[in-house]
Amino acid sequence: MTLSLILVATFVSGVLSLGAAAWLSMSVLTASVQRLVSLSAGMLLGTAVLHLMPEAFESGADLHALCATLLFGLVAFFVLEKFDVMRHSHHYEGDGHGHHHGHDREEAGSGGLLILVGDAIHNFADGILIAAAFLVDLRLGLLTTAAIAAHELPQEIGDFIVLLNAGYTRRRALFYNTLSSLSAVVGGAVGYFALEAGQQLVPYVLMLATASFVYIALADLVPDLHRQSRTRRSEAARQLVMMLAGIAIIAALTAQVHQH
Repeated sequence: MTLSLILVATFVSGVLSLGAAAWLSMSVLTASVQRLVSLSAGMLLGTAVLHLMPEAFESGADLHALCATLLFGLVAFFVLEKFDVMRHSHHYEGDGHGHHHGHDREEAGSGGLLILVGDAIHNFADGILIAAAFLVDLRLGLLTTAAIAAHELPQEIGDFIVLLNAGYTRRRALFYNTLSSLSAVVGGAVGYFALEAGQQLVPYVLMLATASFVYIALADLVPDLHRQSRTRRSEAARQLVMMLAGIAIIAALTAQVHQH
């Protein structure tokens, strides 16, 4: 039953975020994307600090080992991003970041395959994190799935627009992004069998998930929001409101989980 939930959650999360991204990419507004980024940053931080981290600490595992795992994860994600393995691109021509003409074609040319491969690896890891959360608690699994889906939406929009502007047909761009998103289902299955056999590893995977969420939010999404607000000061207040809304959503859901 748990495996079925994991597979459904990873599939639905990928399909929903990809479908919404494909639809929004046809007439997306820059402001809409930035607000989605702000919301997802808040949801990622809220899930990491209010739910994943407490669950790991309450497991009874050694606190020093858990904190060391968190530190290792943050450094590891920094290294992966340096090698462009973990890539969370949602930039494209006309997004307000001053990209030169032909930026999207360059991104989807020599770097297009790297974007798709990086997304596949990232989605595979997301599947493992979702599996770990479901093995702890059903509601934690659903909460983690929602936070991951919220982050995937602006990322998928960016990737989809980059590929479209570079000359890919809609069908081809959708096909490649679908293949990439399905790696989350594979990650969910691998995570289920690997972690069920070693339940003592689950708290440490939750800490790696915490590191992933915090790193993505603070090292990738927040700096992008800062760059946007420098050119459009009025966006700063909107960004803060949307980020706080994301945190509030997770806080409310977390309160419901604890009540049950």
